[in-house]
This record gives sequence, structure tokens and C-alpha cells, in this order.
Amino acid sequence: MPNSDNCKIYVFHYKNGEAFPNSAGYTHILAGKENCTGKSDLTGDNTGENISVKNKYYSELTGIYWIFKNQRSKIVGTSHYRRFFTAKGEPLEYKLKRLLYYLAGMNTGRHGLIYTSDYKFWKNRILTCEEATSLLNDFDAIMPERRKLRQTIEKHYVKYHDIADLQLLRKIITEIAPEYTGSFENTLQQKRLYANNMMVMKSPNFKALCSWLFMILFEFEKRVNLAEYKDYQQRIFGFISERLITTWVNHHNLRVKELQLIYFKNLKKQL
Repeated sequence: MPNSDNCKIYVFHYKNGEAFPNSAGYTHILAGKENCTGKSDLTGDNTGENISVKNKYYSELTGIYWIFKNQRSKIVGTSHYRRFFTAKGEPLEYKLKRLLYYLAGMNTGRHGLIYTSDYKFWKNRILTCEEATSLLNDFDAIMPERRKLRQTIEKHYVKYHDIADLQLLRKIITEIAPEYTGSFENTLQQKRLYANNMMVMKSPNFKALCSWLFMILFEFEKRVNLAEYKDYQQRIFGFISERLITTWVNHHNLRVKELQLIYFKNLKKQL
């Protein structure tokens, strides 16, 4: 049955593991459960209307699609088993460490990310549903602090992936969502990207985003041979969705509250 709770933040896992955080409002999802072997107590994305079997190409998007089609809550959030939003201020020692990153030329890649192994301290600083609800009284969306790129989004994509992907996206958007053409081109020339496919939104915005996003992604899938994407590049839809989500947020001029992400290193050793 659809979930009717006021706020749900979904945490995506890629294999069986601890349900952390085990706190109110958080639901843990095994993304791609249809392809997983062995028993798992985590809720799967393979019930109801789903694309779980496509996980190796869609990554956490199979979980996002499952939420979009099967779950109901007034506020919807997405997260990862090691990455979590925080609305708490960064302690002085971490700010000093960030200054060292800047001096060492490492600040671009670590912007907006709090890398830590201090599970005990940070576990109580993960965004709560109460905090998310309060923030969404004043904002349309909670997003990660935009990743700072050394190049434009377009050049960055071409550096690590195939330029043909962007060319095909241009063609698709022009054909089936032409009102987004300008926003897509403007986004590609920016150097700031909403990464990780993480967000917290009220349900109407989440549904509108997903409806548009998967319309584009499914059309892209129809026009490519997925067998040609190997190894790291198999996660093609996860990569292009970050660019599309950034485009959608920019196009609609959403009032965005950007939050830092806690990135737990060696989390399994702490649990």
C-alpha cells in the first residue's frame, strides 16, 4: 500500500547492509533488488511498478523510480547509504581542515562534502524530517551544495564520458521538451552541478521532476545500445540524470536550500 507518512527520506543501498540511520522518517531501499542474490531484509525496489532489473544502468534511479510510482508522502527525500544531508553547522575543526584542502588545491573536489570516520559525532547531525519540513516552508527544494567543476558541465562530461550522449540529449530535448532547450544549454555552460541524485522536495515538485526526468531517460534508452556501455560507463543514466536534474531545477527557478553532505568513510567498521 502507498505510504502516507508526512515525510520520508529514502536511503539507497547497493547490497545488503545495516539500515543506518535507524531513525524516524528514514526508509532503507535495496536498489536493484531484482538482480540481487541472497536474502536481504531491506525493502526492495522490485515491487509494484518498477525498473529494478535495469539497476546496472540506472543506479539509484531504479529506487527513485520506485518511490515515484509506488510511495506517497508529503515530503520525499533521497540519500545514499554513506552520504547524508546535514543542516547542522560545520564545527571549527572541520572548517580548518577545509582551509587546508583549499591551500592544497583540493577544495574543488571536496566542496560541500564532509568526509569523516567519526560516526559517533556525526550520526546525530544527519538531517531530520523535522528540519526538512521546516526548511521546505521557505524553500522549494533541499539539494546538495553544488559541486564545483574546473570546467563547464559540458566539458567535464566529455572528459569522462562520450560526447555522443550529450548530443543525443540535445536532440531528444529539442524534440519532446523544447521549452527546456535554452535551460539545458545554459546549464551545460555552468561550472556548478547538483550531484549524487540527492534531493528533498514536497511531493508535487518531486513528482513533476520525476515525470520529466524519466520521460527523457526512457527516450534516451530507446535510442542507444546499452550493451556498448561497459564497466564504469554502464551507470550512464545516473550520470546524465545529474545534468538533467540540474537543468530542471534551473529551468523552474526553484528556491533551493543547499546543504552539505556528510560522507562517512569506513562506515561498516563503525556499525
